[in-house]
Amino acid sequence: MGDTLLKIEGLNKSFGITHANVNVNLELGRGEIRGLAGENGSGKSTLLSQIAGIYRSDSGKMILNGEEYAPHSPIEANSRKIAMVVQELGMVGSLPASVNIYLGKTKFFISMKELQQEADRVSERWELPKLNLKRMAGSMNIENRKMVELIRALAVDPDVLILDEVTQSLSHDNREIIYKLIRKLKSENRSVILISHDLEETIHITDTISILRDGELLETVKSSELSEDDLKRKMVGRELNGEYYRTDFEEQYEDEVVFSMRHVSTASGIKDVSLKLHKGEILAFCGLSDSGIHDIGQIAYGLLPTTEGEVWLETDHIQITKATESLKHRMAYVPKDRDGEAMMMKSTIMNNFVLPSIEEKAGKAGFLNYGVLKKMADENRKAFFLKCTGINQNVNGLSGGNKQKVNLGRWLAKDLSILIVDCPTRGVDVGVKAYIYQCLREAKKKGIGILMITDELSEAMGMADHIMVMKNGELKKTIKRSSHFKEEEIIEVMV
Repeated sequence: MGDTLLKIEGLNKSFGITHANVNVNLELGRGEIRGLAGENGSGKSTLLSQIAGIYRSDSGKMILNGEEYAPHSPIEANSRKIAMVVQELGMVGSLPASVNIYLGKTKFFISMKELQQEADRVSERWELPKLNLKRMAGSMNIENRKMVELIRALAVDPDVLILDEVTQSLSHDNREIIYKLIRKLKSENRSVILISHDLEETIHITDTISILRDGELLETVKSSELSEDDLKRKMVGRELNGEYYRTDFEEQYEDEVVFSMRHVSTASGIKDVSLKLHKGEILAFCGLSDSGIHDIGQIAYGLLPTTEGEVWLETDHIQITKATESLKHRMAYVPKDRDGEAMMMKSTIMNNFVLPSIEEKAGKAGFLNYGVLKKMADENRKAFFLKCTGINQNVNGLSGGNKQKVNLGRWLAKDLSILIVDCPTRGVDVGVKAYIYQCLREAKKKGIGILMITDELSEAMGMADHIMVMKNGELKKTIKRSSHFKEEEIIEVMV
């Protein structure tokens, strides 16, 4: 690491009565990879947003390359060679990916061909996968959209690249691409600031880690001197007691089959997939970005049509062909992209909590009782330990972990037979992760069959009774739960 590239002195930022950052001091060296760690709501994303020009600081100052730095917008930050990839997706879905990359960066009209060529040049320069950037951004899957956002950030030739929960959206192969990119940036004496709730990953890829709690920067430590347990303890200010993953080492579920797929194929590339889900079983799916694992959840809930085969809810003896049938028959689906596909981001916590239960809460005449819905939402707020100002707060004002509590909790409040969760702990801190795993364990004890799709191998190994490994749309291997689970065994099949 070289001399100081960015210096932050006494930075403060509040939102109403909430002090998101309190007198933060930080120095980033040239060529340094800096991690930010802390629980959801500790102020990490707010700090990065001020550096990237998304928020203006209330007080304090920043110095970049020896000169005062106070960006009024991300475009101004880009002009000073600072770029950020935000946690949630931030593109205009109705525009081509190539236009999204250069939106706000061009001062004159250029052709679509030139945009594509320039974007391809950036991808090649940083050894990123080549994508069809003529496609509308909204038609891309979450991983490709995240890669487009990365290309957009790299297009400014940044001296400081900020990554806010980027890897949590990506599968194993694309995470390796990010790690390679970070090493390349470091080799060119450029700096990276990143947030990742994968603590093992954070320790592995960073030089130093700054720890925030309640908006304050507590300390900055060398990554090489930390263990995961050390970092957890520093983040939360206490020992994390209780179970994290499951503590048993064999599959445990009932004999009754509650859900099945029979030789299912789709136009999206799924080929002849069959499975049986038992009552009280957690069945996990793992695979690379193009393996098709995320299609499985959509197929199971009736959101993605099959070209061959059948999907059956065995408990009710019905074939699932559309999502309305799944909802009526006690099935729940928690998608990977909670902001884009799951929740009403500009609506209240209450509205999001009660939406899946509207039909069953309606009276005989079909009218909704506001008092009943309000009581239900408030009970859920308490039951899921939601950090918020109240049930009338909009969901888009919550931290990632609290958003996910609403996203998952609104389904767990119902009487379910099947729960489908796609990357259930994406973008949440270690404390919320532990809580979500507790919720899944309790759902399993109630006899709910759980289909869990995950990009985190440790999550699958820690929670599943069986792991189904997919590659190129096909089911390649099923691995039973045991004390001898090894990531290498799964990766060998995936790649």
